[in-house]
Amino acid sequence: MNRKISELVSELVVSDIASIVERDLPWEMLDHKRILITGANGFISYYLVLSCLMRNDRFQSGIKVLGLVRNLEHARKKYGAVLERDDLELCVQDVCEPIPLSELERKGPDGNTLERENVDYIIHAASQASAWHFEHDPVGTMNANLLGTVQILELARKCKAQVLLISSLKVYGSFPEISKSEIREEEAGYIDQTSYKNCYAMGKRAAETLCASYHRQYGVPVKLVRPSYIYGPARLDDDRVWAQFMANVIRHTDIELQSSGAVCRSYCYVTDTAAAIFTVLLKGEVMQPYNIAAGISNLTIRDFAATAAAAFPERSLKLRFVHPEDEKTPDPAVSPREVLDSRKLQKLGWQGLVPPAEGIRRAVQIMEENFS
Repeated sequence: MNRKISELVSELVVSDIASIVERDLPWEMLDHKRILITGANGFISYYLVLSCLMRNDRFQSGIKVLGLVRNLEHARKKYGAVLERDDLELCVQDVCEPIPLSELERKGPDGNTLERENVDYIIHAASQASAWHFEHDPVGTMNANLLGTVQILELARKCKAQVLLISSLKVYGSFPEISKSEIREEEAGYIDQTSYKNCYAMGKRAAETLCASYHRQYGVPVKLVRPSYIYGPARLDDDRVWAQFMANVIRHTDIELQSSGAVCRSYCYVTDTAAAIFTVLLKGEVMQPYNIAAGISNLTIRDFAATAAAAFPERSLKLRFVHPEDEKTPDPAVSPREVLDSRKLQKLGWQGLVPPAEGIRRAVQIMEENFS
């Protein structure tokens, strides 16, 4: 008998996952379905996996999750005793390699195939999203978005599965003039395709076009989400800027900025993001991209850093600037913006619920439980 998720992870994580599964969505569409989630070791995918399992605990939904991971050791550390549940299986391989249908077969005691369990939904989250990979493994970054997406779409074509691609705000590129408004799904800026530094952005653009092509030629139903800057419990060595701020808080060290931190970005806490992904999966239109951004979390980098420093007043952390001239508050009228318009997603009934101060506190507390 499965031990419940509430018995297997911390109370803080249970609270986070509960906030997802309690959203008003047509969850019954997932009942007794088999869901493949690629990149299951990622922090967004972790929340997606646990949400499905908690639905089983609370509502006997009968969801079967197949988590595709590249590193089994990392999966064991991340999921622990959750892997002992019979509603979660791991498929250990590179997403760029063909996913054999044998992985979907249930075998009897004699080793013979009893039946082939179809995949009904695929959430494709596998990607190399850190700046380290862009610099040191641009080919691998491109491959995960190109070859990986081809493998997922081929599997979906064979299994007649529905696909949701987790794309990125990076597909928008940059605009000739500083945008004073929020970026809508139909807009597109400039990306220099001759620069390896754009391996991730161009890979995501190509992945979306692959999805459109498979939909047109083979009728594969694909839905698209474009997350903004998603934050939540991360590894201490995560090189993303927001994760470094949280690492500072955990280490009780002041946050230092190498610049003025003037760029205004859309942030979104991981539980709101997971809820948005399920919203689009269950209610969104095929081949219609949806931005994921919480209006309550549109902040400059310096404001996010200041919020992180102030999240635990008893630690007396400060925001410092390496260059004194950067301390001056920048003029928002000339500051760059990466702010997404999420009204299309909101029309499906989704709202971002977690303000930055609360999200940062929750993330830091969960990280401290894991790394203390």
